[in-house]
Amino acid sequence: MELLTNNVWMMICTALVFFMHLGFSFLEIGLTRQKNTINILFKNIFIICVGLLLYCLVGFNLMYPGDFNGFLGFAGFGLDAPLNTEGALDLTYNTGYTYWTDFLFQGMFAATAATIVSGAVAERIKLGPFMIFVIVYVGIVYPIAGSWKWGAGWLDKLGFYDFAGSTLVHSVGGWAALIAVWLLGARIGKFKNGKVLVILGHNIPLATAGVLILWLGWFGFNGGSVLSANPELTSLTLVTTSLAAAAGGVGSFIISTLAYKNYDLTMFLNGILGGLVGITAGADQMSPTDAILIGVIAGGLIVAAVALIDKLRLDDPVGAIAVHLICGIWGTLAVGIFGKLASGTQFLYQLTGVGAYAVFCLFTSFIILFTLKKTIGIRVSEREELEGLDGHEHGMNAYSDFRMNEH
Repeated sequence: MELLTNNVWMMICTALVFFMHLGFSFLEIGLTRQKNTINILFKNIFIICVGLLLYCLVGFNLMYPGDFNGFLGFAGFGLDAPLNTEGALDLTYNTGYTYWTDFLFQGMFAATAATIVSGAVAERIKLGPFMIFVIVYVGIVYPIAGSWKWGAGWLDKLGFYDFAGSTLVHSVGGWAALIAVWLLGARIGKFKNGKVLVILGHNIPLATAGVLILWLGWFGFNGGSVLSANPELTSLTLVTTSLAAAAGGVGSFIISTLAYKNYDLTMFLNGILGGLVGITAGADQMSPTDAILIGVIAGGLIVAAVALIDKLRLDDPVGAIAVHLICGIWGTLAVGIFGKLASGTQFLYQLTGVGAYAVFCLFTSFIILFTLKKTIGIRVSEREELEGLDGHEHGMNAYSDFRMNEH
């Protein structure tokens, strides 16, 4: 009965994490221009479909290679469920869930890392090179990085802690987004005469819906990472997740209002996401007060990071670098500052993990994207960017009354 309860909870959480891909899609298209809507939706659909297939073929066994305590292991191609002596699925695989549920839950996480990059490079990346990047990054890079902690690798043995992926998912995607934005360059019209110009998104209500969907999906993202239906741990995790999100939103809107003298909804929304990313590494370790403090600090970091990214002339249309990279680093380090694991030694473990993932992800994403840039190119032409990727790359528009010269 316990296995049944745990497995049902894990499957519900899997569905919630899957639902997050709709949230990412809504957020990205809402914060960008309507002439690129089809392109963004196509990328997000591609990521979840190909991500699951790649995770089945190679990713799952790269990330969980079995007897492993190092940097790289591989248990073989495809899925090979453990069977009992009667040839049926071995239900003693895990006390919390079956083998199949384990694969599907982890597969949903794998696709999320590439979705983070999708938002950062919106409106000017060629679709073909982006798809190649996704195949390599989701199929190989993310599983290897994940194995270092969740696959019982060297960082796990060291003592590094990341409950649900502030670093393993969000920073892994965030580092790649940083490299991609740098190599691509800014959108036409973003920076002019030394000034930062605002390129407005075409549907802020849709972006708002996306954030609320992501918040809901995070209950599965963090709640499922308990890896069972344990009442105490799951309920605590959902409480800390919600409080950090709320505190991140409020912190971001207050600080941005004081700094810019207006009530910026998009900053409020990204503050919520920053709080969610910040709590993810230690959601099971924090008290409610800890969660609020982590969220408030994450909200402040969002405002500062967005300003810094603009100052560096990096163009991130949806704030993905600020949310997923900066707050991912903060959430990971916060495990050594707040909660049950707080200590100087733990902080050093967390710092080591942040550094290790930074080096690995920066190097691999640079090699992949720089190679693509020098061979087939990664940026669309000026005409395609000005007229919109929907018409040029897809031959269709998201809205029936839209014309390509309306941009």
